[in-house]
Amino acid sequence: MNYRKCVGCGIVKDKKALIKVTAQNPHKNIVINGNSKIFGRSAYLCYNNICIENAFKKDRLKKVLKAPVPQELKGKLLNELRYSQNK
Repeated sequence: MNYRKCVGCGIVKDKKALIKVTAQNPHKNIVINGNSKIFGRSAYLCYNNICIENAFKKDRLKKVLKAPVPQELKGKLLNELRYSQNK
């Protein structure tokens, strides 16, 4: 199993149980739940509102990705959360 730490809460979980956010390069594309063929700096978040909110507080996501994070990414992550809960 591959384990990763959630940026929002700091809990270590299997990476399949987390949302993957990847910055493909320092100033451009940020991809949500990219597959293993997407290279770049990645951060992981639990599938819950609290962790997503915490990742944007104090710019935790920005620090981990070492890239500017657009505010609309928060909405996309919350949509990903809603989609995963409706499966």
